[in-house]
Amino acid sequence: MTLADDLRISDLKPGFGARIHDIDLPSASDAELDKVVAAFHRHGAVVVSGQTMTPDDLMRFIGRFGEAEDHTQTRFTLPGYPKIFILSNRVVDGRPIGAHNDGVGWHTDYSYKPEPVMLTMLYAVEVPDEGSDTLLADGCAAWNALSPEKQAELLPLRLHHSYKHFMATREFGAQVLSPEMEAANPDVEHPLIRTHPADGRKALWPSTGTVTEVIGKPGPEGLALVDELVAFMTGDDFVYRHKWAKGDLLMWDNRCTLHTGTLYDDTKYFRTMHRLWVKGDRPY
Repeated sequence: MTLADDLRISDLKPGFGARIHDIDLPSASDAELDKVVAAFHRHGAVVVSGQTMTPDDLMRFIGRFGEAEDHTQTRFTLPGYPKIFILSNRVVDGRPIGAHNDGVGWHTDYSYKPEPVMLTMLYAVEVPDEGSDTLLADGCAAWNALSPEKQAELLPLRLHHSYKHFMATREFGAQVLSPEMEAANPDVEHPLIRTHPADGRKALWPSTGTVTEVIGKPGPEGLALVDELVAFMTGDDFVYRHKWAKGDLLMWDNRCTLHTGTLYDDTKYFRTMHRLWVKGDRPY
């Protein structure tokens, strides 16, 4: 346990993440919330447990990090709160209230956008007794574990990302985009190795789902390299597994992590989460 900027903090995993203790986010002052923001930029992920957050509380908190981002899919946003997206397997009056099995597969959010989201926040409204863990992979630790020769090979490489490809090939909820949705989400290129603007630390930044090509290594050779790097980064040495409890609030830094959801018995349990995003900047 350490005391940093008057916050009681413990690691989520040695050298990665911060669990912040003894804070009630709805009643915290703006100055106290800003200390949580500072911890987020340093640690790659933050967990605050035991919270009771209204939608207004969530919007106030997310606003301390920056401007809340819109959601590509708007069908399941919370009524009256377009920046809050519902993840759920509940069906009310014959209609699903949220997206189900969203986010399964290692990825980073909005990697198909010119400016991917900086932060993803999940707030647990109801959770299963088992399953539905969220896994985070530490891109900085993975980068630091590579040999200097491998780092030199990877540093100049760039990846081609495609939302159209992602939606057509995803395991859950695959769909063909409308012409309007495709036009709003053109393909982009991003660096394979990303530099964190807070302190200049570098992170391995591959992804699955959206990547169609490694620029300069076209075809199977490049995609095999991406698969190799994702497998390396998501090994046990670099992964934190979050086991959810109601009232947990988990935030991760998309600039230096990969994440994936995991499945659960959706015939036996209900799961409802509120997801929020914060706008980011162009990767470099």
